[in-house]
Amino acid sequence: MGRPRPSTTSRSPAPPDRSLRGLFVTGTDTGVGKTVVAAAICAVLRARGERVAAFKPVLTGLDEAVDPGWPPDHQLLAGATGGEPTRVAPYRFGPAASPHLAARLAGAALEPRTIVADARREGECADVLIVEGVGGLLVPLTLNYSIADLARDLALPLLVVARPGLGTINHTLLTLDAARARGLAIAAVVLTPWPSDPTDVERSNLESIADLGRVEIATLERVECGDPSLLAVSADRLPISRWLAAP
Repeated sequence: MGRPRPSTTSRSPAPPDRSLRGLFVTGTDTGVGKTVVAAAICAVLRARGERVAAFKPVLTGLDEAVDPGWPPDHQLLAGATGGEPTRVAPYRFGPAASPHLAARLAGAALEPRTIVADARREGECADVLIVEGVGGLLVPLTLNYSIADLARDLALPLLVVARPGLGTINHTLLTLDAARARGLAIAAVVLTPWPSDPTDVERSNLESIADLGRVEIATLERVECGDPSLLAVSADRLPISRWLAAP
């Protein structure tokens, strides 16, 4: 399902709103753990007394089976913030496809101006706004507007989520290069799920990304289920306050 909107050709729907306080969580690929990281940050901030809003502009793949203990992304994020799932993800589609294709298959059209306005509205009602992208940074919401464009228009520091294992150096450095080429401020990279006993490869990957990518690295260990209290504990040691203050 989704809300039909007229299409747009504009890549910049509105001037960036720099008054928002929050983070934009993206990933090196789909399935790397963006939602877990975003939900964990939301849960720990809420546990500390912050009013937190989560926003994921488009959710696809609702036709797919979910893992036991892990609700669909919009429900997981809503549980971590105390919000409404339909406000967390205003556009929701069944097929596991790129947003622009999922919308077309559903006979809907994604409107960047509306997506940006929805995100800003959520942020204005909270102390902190955590936005989670869809897939990687260059995934198209429309053929003329990508996740990177949304991150730019919201002007939130970027948090890049990546896998710790083989192949992650290339994927992460490409994402960092793409972000910097578009003028996005990068707060950090989070490797997840970080093992309790990392291998030499995983340790080397962490060090190589930090050195070659000139970026702060953090890790998040595996969380067993989507319970908000467990998510909050998992993120308690992340330097979230510093990330929120990134320029």
